[in-house]
Amino acid sequence: MFPLYDNNPTRIKPFLTYGLIGMNIVVFLHEVSLPNAQLQQFFRLYALVPQEFTSNLAGEWTTLFTSQFLHGGWFHLISNMVYLWVFGNNIEDRLGHFKYLIFYLSCGALAALCQWFIGMNSAVPALGASGAIAGVLGAYIIWFPQARITTLIFLGFFVTTISIPALVIIGLFFIQNLISGIASLQVAANMSVETGGVAYWAHIGGFVFGMILGPLLGLLRRD
Repeated sequence: MFPLYDNNPTRIKPFLTYGLIGMNIVVFLHEVSLPNAQLQQFFRLYALVPQEFTSNLAGEWTTLFTSQFLHGGWFHLISNMVYLWVFGNNIEDRLGHFKYLIFYLSCGALAALCQWFIGMNSAVPALGASGAIAGVLGAYIIWFPQARITTLIFLGFFVTTISIPALVIIGLFFIQNLISGIASLQVAANMSVETGGVAYWAHIGGFVFGMILGPLLGLLRRD
């Protein structure tokens, strides 16, 4: 399943959502222009490296925010930006531009802290907008549980679109990440080694904080 758009009209233009997508694309284009050695240094400077964050919190706190605009590949970028495009506009409409920006960056930072807490001594850089976008999904499921999302479906060689309840798409996202997150902890414990890959606990943390912060910043209104 790949979401295309939702059926909820907005009252304001989602300028910040467009701006965040644009910033992520610009930063990624800069990433792909760098030689590999410089790219690794770029990640070391602006991604969240748990080991360095643990040893130098005062000097590394900005990476909680800068890491949100870095991506590890084209699919990582495109999938994140599609989800932000589909779900971010209605949350920006609900909160207003300024509170939406606070919400987005806060969810991303808190999500990064969740991933850091799981592996404080990891040397693997954590990066991506996934945690912040998971926060957007968490707020969306609170305010728009009955919304339907037009979704791209691949059936072998055939491609079609169907309308699916947002509750199903977002619920599957959370359950998949919860199962994978628990499994990743068990693998790391059994192997007694550091594991890298998908930041499942950033997704889980971002989602939960989105469910909390969204309604709080919107003063709990549901109209």
